[in-house]
Amino acid sequence: MGTPDRRCGIWFDKRESWQAELRALRAMLLDTPLDEAFKWRGPVYCAHGSNVAVVWGLKERCALAFFKGVLLDDPEGLLVAPGPNSRSVRMLTFADLSEIEGRAAVIRDYTLRAIAVEAAGLRVDFPKDDLERPDELVDALDADPDLSAAFDALTPGRQRGYILHISGAKQSSTRAKRVEKWAPRILEGKGMHDR
Repeated sequence: MGTPDRRCGIWFDKRESWQAELRALRAMLLDTPLDEAFKWRGPVYCAHGSNVAVVWGLKERCALAFFKGVLLDDPEGLLVAPGPNSRSVRMLTFADLSEIEGRAAVIRDYTLRAIAVEAAGLRVDFPKDDLERPDELVDALDADPDLSAAFDALTPGRQRGYILHISGAKQSSTRAKRVEKWAPRILEGKGMHDR
């Protein structure tokens, strides 16, 4: 069975919402070969040297998300993307504790499938350059060779995060401000959510 992480226990104790539901998911995950780790300010469940799953307390539901969920066989169509730009993560969502308890066999099955994906060394095949860089980012990269080199050195996922965030602004002036705001982080080789 999985190994719990003391820091995650503290995280669960401090939860104000979804505490019973998230604790139930935790118990189910630790009843598999997954080990618990504290990453990104919350519990992450790992196997074979990789992140496999994470639990989230959202506003109107809680979720068990699989990092490579897109690779899981989902005959019942239960897995959903967390958002419109999610290419790999898929999640099971729950409205209350009774729903989690009623779907315990499904949760275990999907979790074991996710562990098998890691054991097999499967990788998600992300298409390259599927997003167009906004003009404001292109202009900034053209004007600053160091910024351009730093942006090109970022992982595809970090590049994608910046492109989506900058492109999300409706006005050109706002897009330009976003480029300016994030340029120091890009030069440090960090993504938007890195510490």
